[in-house]
Amino acid sequence: MSEPVSIQVTNTIKSLCSCVALLLAIGVTLASKAAAAPESLLIGAGDQLHVQVADTPEMEQHPRVTDAGEIPLVGVGNVNVAGLTPAQAAIVIQNRLIAANYMRHPEVFVTVEQFATQSVSVLGEVKAPGAYPVGTPRSILDVLALAGGLSGVADRNILVERHGDPSNLVHYNFSNDSGAAVAAQVLVNPGDTVIVPKAGIVYVVGDVNHPGAFVMSNNESKITMLEALALAGGLTKTAKQGSARLIRKEPGGSFSDQKFSVGDLQEGKIADAAMQPGDVLYIPFSFGRNIAVLGAGSIAASAASAAIYAVP
Repeated sequence: MSEPVSIQVTNTIKSLCSCVALLLAIGVTLASKAAAAPESLLIGAGDQLHVQVADTPEMEQHPRVTDAGEIPLVGVGNVNVAGLTPAQAAIVIQNRLIAANYMRHPEVFVTVEQFATQSVSVLGEVKAPGAYPVGTPRSILDVLALAGGLSGVADRNILVERHGDPSNLVHYNFSNDSGAAVAAQVLVNPGDTVIVPKAGIVYVVGDVNHPGAFVMSNNESKITMLEALALAGGLTKTAKQGSARLIRKEPGGSFSDQKFSVGDLQEGKIADAAMQPGDVLYIPFSFGRNIAVLGAGSIAASAASAAIYAVP
């Protein structure tokens, strides 16, 4: 037997109320996250602002920030806004209007109409470093695209220096995972500087199938000894795997020379340590093919001329 119409209507109303409550909760959550996100765009000398006061059109002004970091405003005189976000500047102006008894309950809005610096500098390991015109904040992937993208030896850890606030350094990891790279994006503002450092390089030379230099361009910017051997195509049949050497240049200019067995490394008898930038992994040839015993310095010098391969 079907339910009475009144009960059906009541259940429908309850369902609609539940949906509305859920939507409101989602909206509050998103709003709180947006409010919690810190604004990185700071006002600087030369910027032109748009100052508005709610319901008071005669207070609308378009002042330009002076070299001293101030803007002249009707009713309060000069107000220092350099180094503030637009929201912070609105609060300062609002308090000044109240303190000067010019208005009792002003609601002030501040936006940046024009930036003094209408470009962003992209330096380091990009295909076309230089300054690019940017009139509004852009995502870091957009800015890197303007510079032609990363070069083959670029490090994945990228630095953004904020205009007018050199101490505010923003770090961005350009993940090899496209989804993670998009999700972790940061905004680059006009006047900012984007620096893409060069990735570390390790060398695998000697009796391996593909000797060369390999860029540490994965997400962790690290390559272990086993990973380096795999990138070099592994050992040949004539390799003297029991006398492998890890050569590292020390801060004083000398070389450390650590001998180990590749077999022990593969069996887990010794730790698969992470290589440092500039390290040389040397796999000697068998006794029949060896002409001379090379020193660590000679091996390191010859490795520097090896072909460079980017890690896929």
